[in-house]
Amino acid sequence: MGVVERTDHPQTGLPKGADPDWTIPQGYERYSEAEHRTWTTLYERQADILPGRACDAFLHGLDALDLHGQGIPDFRQLNEKLSGLTGWRIVAVPGLVPDAVFFEHLANRRFPAANFIRGADELDYLQEPDIFHDVFGHVPMLTDPIFADYMQAYGKGGVRALALGRLDNLARLYWYTVEFGLLETHEGLRIYGAGIVSSRTETIFALAPDSPNRLGFDLERVMRTLYRIDDFQQVYFVIPSLHYLLGVTTGTDFGPLYAKISKMPDIPIAAIEPSDRVFTRGTQDYARSGGRLRQGAA
Repeated sequence: MGVVERTDHPQTGLPKGADPDWTIPQGYERYSEAEHRTWTTLYERQADILPGRACDAFLHGLDALDLHGQGIPDFRQLNEKLSGLTGWRIVAVPGLVPDAVFFEHLANRRFPAANFIRGADELDYLQEPDIFHDVFGHVPMLTDPIFADYMQAYGKGGVRALALGRLDNLARLYWYTVEFGLLETHEGLRIYGAGIVSSRTETIFALAPDSPNRLGFDLERVMRTLYRIDDFQQVYFVIPSLHYLLGVTTGTDFGPLYAKISKMPDIPIAAIEPSDRVFTRGTQDYARSGGRLRQGAA
């Protein structure tokens, strides 16, 4: 994976210069030529391999936003396009923000994006999401009205999960959809998760090898399933459509669901349950051999 993505947002102090909602200016004028070149390099690597792997909604989003490889995009220009399509806006933040702040932004159709970019020596692995992951990985999907509604619903649900003390379960839903979700199409499985589409190595790993399990999405099952943040995934969950994802999320009363799964054990990452719809029963060879982002692993 390209980023050690996190679904928890540590409760640290407000950074100097940040507004109470943790937003900061993007500081577009301060990006160096080297930083713009890093964006271009990352973009070109992904543009080369995503056709035929990424879902149509993501590819259409790239076109609609006119995202390209000519350097880091200016949020002001992106927001003119994005807000006109789905009412979403990108807001710059200094990095990971507290959970309550994150959910409040999503609930109000604001996507927090880091304003820094990884170094040229960290193209394939870094400890915290940067502007390439956040903007290239996440924002194209926000041009799709259905997924845009899903993300807002997730933000509203996050506020309730915090109040009920069930954030761990809700974080798994974000992980296995927003970050590492796959979509079933007539042409085969396609990627929509930001943690995959922003990473060259995981884009290939998620669809090509026989190593990971690929299982049909079930809300309760996903929210009971553990995950790992430091390597390629051992399981990917497949939704039949974005409409389905939105419908099952907004049509579920999460209070009783949280109460139910609180009495049930977590499901190990690589487990296959009798009720699972199995697209691929993975060998788990990559994980068994030690993993840790080996480029040629299958």
